[in-house]
Amino acid sequence: MQIQRLYQSALLPLLMCLGLSFPSYADETPLKVKVVIVSMFEIGEDEGDTPGEFQLWKTRQHLTTRYAQPHAFHDIYANTETGVVGIVTGMGIARASAAIMALGLDERFDLTDAYWLVAGIAGIDPNDSTIGSAVWTDYVVDGDLAHHIDAREIPEDWNTGYFPLFTDSPNNPPPLTDVSQSPNGEVYALNHSLTQWAYEHTKDTELFNTPAMDNLRAKYKHFPNARAKPSVVKGAHLSASTFWHGKLLNQWANEWVDHWTNSQGNFVTSGMEDSATLQSLTYLANAGRVNKERVLILRTASNFTMQPHSLTAADNLRLERSQGYAAMNASIEAAYKVGSQVVSYLIEHWEVVKNKPPSAH
Repeated sequence: MQIQRLYQSALLPLLMCLGLSFPSYADETPLKVKVVIVSMFEIGEDEGDTPGEFQLWKTRQHLTTRYAQPHAFHDIYANTETGVVGIVTGMGIARASAAIMALGLDERFDLTDAYWLVAGIAGIDPNDSTIGSAVWTDYVVDGDLAHHIDAREIPEDWNTGYFPLFTDSPNNPPPLTDVSQSPNGEVYALNHSLTQWAYEHTKDTELFNTPAMDNLRAKYKHFPNARAKPSVVKGAHLSASTFWHGKLLNQWANEWVDHWTNSQGNFVTSGMEDSATLQSLTYLANAGRVNKERVLILRTASNFTMQPHSLTAADNLRLERSQGYAAMNASIEAAYKVGSQVVSYLIEHWEVVKNKPPSAH
């Protein structure tokens, strides 16, 4: 309410002078939100065509009530009977941060007890799992906060020109004693008990598979986990706006995650937005708007983060660009099939989980 009073006393007159307006919702009763579904992109329309990350949630969760959100990437949709809200942040950390903050400060919603489920596709490390798999995230590590010197100009004793901020070389990484105290948002540890519960609740889910996915897996001859069938697993997520690809960067990703989690996390998936989402939720939690201990991240694998031995990184990336991801549709279906089990449980047991999150046995 302090923010709304500030808007009315200071910003509203300014907007009126400029001939602009912004809706006021002071007289509306806020919707008590139980679960927020966070999607990052939609391919075309929200319904009726090839689905992106949002469409299945909108149609199958009956998110039919529209809340205009001109101050963010996409309007909000809700099922006012179940208390489920769905948003599309837009791709990249800038849009994700803005969208989460816009929702978190929106007076039309009471988010104080809400659970947050980030559900989207990702690249996956073939050392750990395979395309079509669903990965519950235990740590999110930011991959953008760094120094970067072109590899053609680095000293001979450096193995990379990409290294953490406030250090002078990759050979002198900053010390880290507690993953909850990274100085600039380099790492976020999610609620371990809640994540473990979500994993145990869904780990036996049979996931989608296709012949095209099997054909791609067969190319990864030296990666037994990549050749396995899709499954539900746990792992750390590397969040970076740059879409990187290849064996050497995959090695960097493993080392980067290992460092920032004090070897507690293992790099499994790669995507863009999650560090920004968690940063906004952290600030909103500081303001008493949300509970950041109620955040779950589910990333489902549409592609591998590196090439098979038979191709170069450039050739493999080119094939993905021209032919699309073999597991695109399967990963989108997996996100809903796995994630909706958690949503259903939270809704059905709301009188219990409203006060205390479910936890692993």
